[in-house]
Amino acid sequence: MNDKNQILSDEELTAYIDGELSDTEVSRIEALLDSNARAAARLELLSRSSLPFKQAFEPLLAEAPKARLDTLLGTPADAKPAPERFGRRGFLGSLAACLVAGIVADRAFISIRNRVDAPDERSEWRAVVAEYLALYTVDTLAGPSPSGEAQAAQLARLVDKLGISLSPEAVSLPGIEFKRAQLLQYDEKPLAQIAYLDPETGPLALCIVRSDVGKQDPDVEGRRGMNVVYWSNETHAFMLIGRIPIDRMQELAEDVRKRTA
Repeated sequence: MNDKNQILSDEELTAYIDGELSDTEVSRIEALLDSNARAAARLELLSRSSLPFKQAFEPLLAEAPKARLDTLLGTPADAKPAPERFGRRGFLGSLAACLVAGIVADRAFISIRNRVDAPDERSEWRAVVAEYLALYTVDTLAGPSPSGEAQAAQLARLVDKLGISLSPEAVSLPGIEFKRAQLLQYDEKPLAQIAYLDPETGPLALCIVRSDVGKQDPDVEGRRGMNVVYWSNETHAFMLIGRIPIDRMQELAEDVRKRTA
């Protein structure tokens, strides 16, 4: 993929900001930032949103019972302290240790617990789909493409489960083969996956799940080395994921969005 079209994940950019990458990874990301205006803009946004975690939580971390933590973690009593490196990930590790020791205030614990119990639906399902699609190869989708009648029959099963109108025409992608439509499940909800095979970049998928997060205009992100365009209407969330350059992905997604509105 052309570097100008590659999407760097927030995890990579955050690790870059915090100085947690190897020299090789730093060089790779800096080269991409020089040629990719979208990635550079995202880096600037994440940099502006950095918060003084150490200063904010220093009183809390100072209360940590070091001896007890050392015992729990099996740290020798005469071990020298590691050099201080307090990025966001380091902060989370220290905070986790405090949680184990039971010294985090109730209100802070409730806030964290609520975040764990109620993950962001808008991103969690996309992460699951990306993990699944990353296993696909060209051979996964090898074989003849289904006829128009077979496509309609496969889509009809999705329509019945998701309560959404889908037709071969509505989900067609110009120049890209429709390979199959299948029903998966995410968080006990039906998830539709329509798989395609692009002759140049390989597997591609349009995925749909019921959602009550409300209407959201298309946005982009990178996951597992793939480009993602995602959006939602009043009743469903959609994502188009694959290795096609992001500009083309956005064009394809916009066509599908208009036809499935």
